[in-house]
Amino acid sequence: MNKSAYLITRIAIGTSLLGHGLVRLPKLNTFSNWMTGSFKASLLPQVIVLPFSYVLPFAEFGIGLLIITGLFYRQALIAGAAVMTLLIFGSCLIENWDAIPSQLIHIAFLALLLQFLPDNTNTQHNHLSK
Repeated sequence: MNKSAYLITRIAIGTSLLGHGLVRLPKLNTFSNWMTGSFKASLLPQVIVLPFSYVLPFAEFGIGLLIITGLFYRQALIAGAAVMTLLIFGSCLIENWDAIPSQLIHIAFLALLLQFLPDNTNTQHNHLSK
């Protein structure tokens, strides 16, 4: 992959994750209430959904920030894929089929960045991403 294309993709996916978290943090209780309400009729017990609903915005924001800055980059890509996998599982449980394509696209881009990791142009932090 071209180094410029890699950087553009990296910044874009990082911005998406950071933005998801950023807009949810100021309205954390509202977001949590929405999420727990969405899962009331699902197989997941509220004891799992409630803490996840509070952690998710911080995880999205933090992972996005790490991807953009390149700090702990490889770990951030893997963490991002793990979060997206959990979101896909949750979307399946509540039959929110419309959310899954976006989540799969995020995972595809995270996997692409991981596959072409040597093309990462942020050489300043490459030693932290191994």
